[in-house]
Amino acid sequence: MYDDPRRFEARAFLLLLAAATILFGWLLFPFFDVVFWAAVIAVLFGPVNGFLRDRRGLHPNLASGLTVLLCLLVIILPLAWLLYSCLQEAAALYERLAAGSSSLAEAVDTLREAFPAVQEWLAKYGYDAARIKAQLSQAALTVGKFIASNTVAFGGGAAHFLTNLALVLYIAFFLVRDGEWLKRVLIRALPFGDQREELLFRKFAGVMRATVKGSLLVAMVQGALGGLIFWLLDIRAPVLWGVAMTLLSLIPVVGAALVWGPTALFLLAAGHPWQGAILIVYGAGVIGLADNLLRPLLVGRDTKLPDFMVLLSTLGGFIMFGMDGFVTGPTLAVLFVTVWQIFMDEREQESPVVTESFPPEVRHPENAGDGSSPKPE
Repeated sequence: MYDDPRRFEARAFLLLLAAATILFGWLLFPFFDVVFWAAVIAVLFGPVNGFLRDRRGLHPNLASGLTVLLCLLVIILPLAWLLYSCLQEAAALYERLAAGSSSLAEAVDTLREAFPAVQEWLAKYGYDAARIKAQLSQAALTVGKFIASNTVAFGGGAAHFLTNLALVLYIAFFLVRDGEWLKRVLIRALPFGDQREELLFRKFAGVMRATVKGSLLVAMVQGALGGLIFWLLDIRAPVLWGVAMTLLSLIPVVGAALVWGPTALFLLAAGHPWQGAILIVYGAGVIGLADNLLRPLLVGRDTKLPDFMVLLSTLGGFIMFGMDGFVTGPTLAVLFVTVWQIFMDEREQESPVVTESFPPEVRHPENAGDGSSPKPE
């Protein structure tokens, strides 16, 4: 029946290999979040581990342990505190609104009296003060109720969160320590060609680090600066507004100004000219310039995703994967860009036609950030 037994054995073994891989993936699927975040830590903090191990001569176990500890102190613990504080402030805001607080109504009346032209413009589209008050109150109650319910869930799932955090750090330790070995194993096992796989890993890691540093980290800095000025000006819920500015900072051009701009106008209309003026100057001069000053320093010569792709992939990731999507979305976008970049580079080697599907800084990472034009193909 089978003319070549060896071919049959090879096909049967490939079938067994596929079945074993699928079953093992199914077994690990409940820990997808844990493995994913551990891999993110390994990719982002890999250079730190390499510096400690190669430059400082530390033992691999010690270098990996210090790298994971640095991640815990610098990233994880501050983010956990930030999330907890944000949920607490949101829950308190919901309680004030649910108790019948008239702060929203007073804010609408203040803006209506200070800017009558805006009231006339809104009236053309059928919006009066009463309707705006009702819609704002309903929206605030809905959002506040959602966040308050998640605050209870967050507190009730603290043990689960700590368990997953311990697993993330535990797996990250081994991924950081044995990352190079694991990469060599994957290059040997994957059937895409060793040279192509090596290039894929290198470009993927570089674009992912640059994207996180150039977009997410800069957004966190802008949110922190915004939350700080809100706290100094004694504006309620500064942590909550800081988180909002962090998320909105992913939007090109406007970003955090969607929060501090209307707040400054309200302060001016409410009879607080100094606070409003300070917020405008600080927002334009500090928060607004943070992107232009920090992005070149943090990204350097690394390539990164275009801003519009970071925005769309972040929002799409949030819709598809929840909170994990803030990293999962850009990661999938990085994979998409990296694979297509390799494909285009190989096509260009076969044909002299230049492909311009992606901006020059994406296609030529060696020129990114230095203002020079792409090198000739």
